[in-house]
Amino acid sequence: MKMAEELELEPLDKGAKAGKKKLLVLGGVALVVLLAIGGGAWWFLSGDKAPAPQAAEAPVKAAPASDGEEALYVALPQPFVFNVPGNKRDRLVQITVQVMVRGQAKEDLVKKHLPLVESVLLQTFSQFSEEQLATSQGRETLRSTSQKAVDDALTKVTGNSVIERVLFTGFVMQ
Repeated sequence: MKMAEELELEPLDKGAKAGKKKLLVLGGVALVVLLAIGGGAWWFLSGDKAPAPQAAEAPVKAAPASDGEEALYVALPQPFVFNVPGNKRDRLVQITVQVMVRGQAKEDLVKKHLPLVESVLLQTFSQFSEEQLATSQGRETLRSTSQKAVDDALTKVTGNSVIERVLFTGFVMQ
């Protein structure tokens, strides 16, 4: 009886060892493939890269003004969310805004008068309809109208022009 049990156990042990060997070989192959992919990605990402053309950098960097002050951006703390009338139904619009100024003194003025800036922007945004905001030309008109309105309001309070540009960094209409 013992012989039969040993014979039955022996093939099972050999099969289990063969399964473990296959698992180890497959794991080793998978490891080599992962290392090859990782090495290729590292080589590709760390290789020498040609500098970007100057024309591509121009819109990203703001040119210094004649007085040499650098461009600074003041992000308004919360996006503007409001309704606009539409043909079939009202639409919900969300606009995230940043204001570009020149120099630390003007940045401080915008931060000081942030409630005024937000109020003027909200009043300006509420004057536009769905049809106007649905086109890129309409959004550009909104941006330039907003810029003029905010600069006029800040000029009345501070005595000089403060902002250079109003930027929409997010625009969603649903």
